[in-house]
Amino acid sequence: MSDLQNDLRGKTLFITGASRGIGQAIGVRAARDGANVVIAAKTAEPHPKLPGTIHTAAEAVEAAGGRALPLVVDIRDENRVAAAVDEAADRFGGIDILVNNASAISLTGTLQTPMKRYDLMHQINTRGTYACSQACLPHLLKAANPHILNISPPLNMEERWFAPHVAYTMAKFGMSLCVLGMAGEFRDKGVAVNALWPRTAIDTAAMDMLGGSEATRKCRTVEIMSDAAHVILTKDSRGFTGNFCIDDEILQEAGVTDFSVYRHAGVSEEELLPDFFV
Repeated sequence: MSDLQNDLRGKTLFITGASRGIGQAIGVRAARDGANVVIAAKTAEPHPKLPGTIHTAAEAVEAAGGRALPLVVDIRDENRVAAAVDEAADRFGGIDILVNNASAISLTGTLQTPMKRYDLMHQINTRGTYACSQACLPHLLKAANPHILNISPPLNMEERWFAPHVAYTMAKFGMSLCVLGMAGEFRDKGVAVNALWPRTAIDTAAMDMLGGSEATRKCRTVEIMSDAAHVILTKDSRGFTGNFCIDDEILQEAGVTDFSVYRHAGVSEEELLPDFFV
């Protein structure tokens, strides 16, 4: 493709759940290239337990050299999703990339998972991913090198990944099923649809709530995910689609050999906590 470039300069990314963590990191990495970043998340006012809002994320994006559009979006509401996508396309002249990052988690067994929590995970993870993809696709189909990237795991259909938390696994695998189906559906139209998942746990505010500071110390930093996402999102969309990528594998293929930069000081590679589904 003559208009393929190795950076995201001038590209517009619509990122769900981008007020903190991996979503924000992907936005900031793109901003370093001079991208436009739409921060689509629920948190407009500071959360008592989780740092970061759409406004602090927008400040981080602009400090990195990009242009930001912070939008309050609950992806369970398809009308709000559609309105936000329209607003983003109007502001920046289109949408080139959708990152389905927003997710809900509850690592609970069948008898310990209230249906309200089950519904929340499926509405955000599977349905939200589907709704955002559906809303962005008319714009992506017009873009030069369009990508959808879901932060979701490889489809490892093993009992051990389902038995301890079947509701959560079903909801996350729903995001991955969107990759499997939409990659095939839109391959001939040139829209890439891929998944990215970390080999190890990642140091985020959500991880801190789940495991505490000792656990987060044994996680890789969010930058490994943002760097891996950048590699994927700068690939030719017609030549790279339908892949379930692991962060360090993608970076190794891109020539990265030193992964110590993604570890906390004093933590060895062997001490890192493995993530689910890998």
